[in-house]
Amino acid sequence: MQKINQHQKEYKEQVEKTKVPLGKRPDWLKVKLPTGDNYTDVRKLMRRQKLNTVCEEARCPNIAECWNHRTATFMILGDICTRTCGFCNVKSGLPTELDLDEPRRVVDSIKELKLRHAVITSVNRDELKDGGAFIFKEVVRLCREEVPDCTVEILIPDFKGEEHAFEIIMQSPPDILNHNLETVPRLYHAVRPQAKYQRSLKLIKWFKEKGLKTKSGIMVGIGEKPDEVLQLMHDLVGHGCDILTIGQYLQPTKEHLPVDRFVTPEEFKMYKEEGLKMGFKVVESSPLVRSSYHADEHARVIF
Repeated sequence: MQKINQHQKEYKEQVEKTKVPLGKRPDWLKVKLPTGDNYTDVRKLMRRQKLNTVCEEARCPNIAECWNHRTATFMILGDICTRTCGFCNVKSGLPTELDLDEPRRVVDSIKELKLRHAVITSVNRDELKDGGAFIFKEVVRLCREEVPDCTVEILIPDFKGEEHAFEIIMQSPPDILNHNLETVPRLYHAVRPQAKYQRSLKLIKWFKEKGLKTKSGIMVGIGEKPDEVLQLMHDLVGHGCDILTIGQYLQPTKEHLPVDRFVTPEEFKMYKEEGLKMGFKVVESSPLVRSSYHADEHARVIF
């Protein structure tokens, strides 16, 4: 992260002054080192195709497991984000180009990996009129043409709430539309300073009303309270969200927002149980969960 805003700085200082030392990471957050033939094959494929993955850029703890199952989450629209979220390890700045050949390379990789469910996400490209929606649409369109048996999930930015970008997505709609809330509204100034909680909820509702299956994800352990998480879950259900992922926030570097607490497996279990009672079709809730973790299994449940 290249810079943080005043809200992020104040929040970071506040937490660091008042929090109890967390000690070493608990056993439930320990993961295997990324090794294995499949891991190596996927890494080589991404380099050969000149593609980015959120697995690497966001330092996902599940990269060893997923890549050894020959699955990866493609990150399109480059590797420079126009936003400065306090939790994210993707570098921020002003992107310099738009790669119109990227959709073809993504779909070629989907074919080579023989994926039955593909997940595509992106950086924010707020400098583009459509926020990059056209590239999302092209990936889905080509995948439908060339890998018709593969379901497609896209994890999109909010496109600043511009409906013309949403309409572009719907020109070649995905099977699952994912957009993460990330955290509770009280923490947005620090965690997602350029985003708006209600705007993200309205996005999910807009696509749900168009007939799509919808999904969202959040982090816990970044300063929220359990009752705020439960309220957020109620908000998502009320706006038509079908699938929810909940995982532990882990600080990528010392420059990012600090971890407030290590959430116990028991609390994650509670969120899953309560979420299913509220009406979610699927709740994936455990410490190492990330947005696309077990995404192929989620697709099998709801289709």
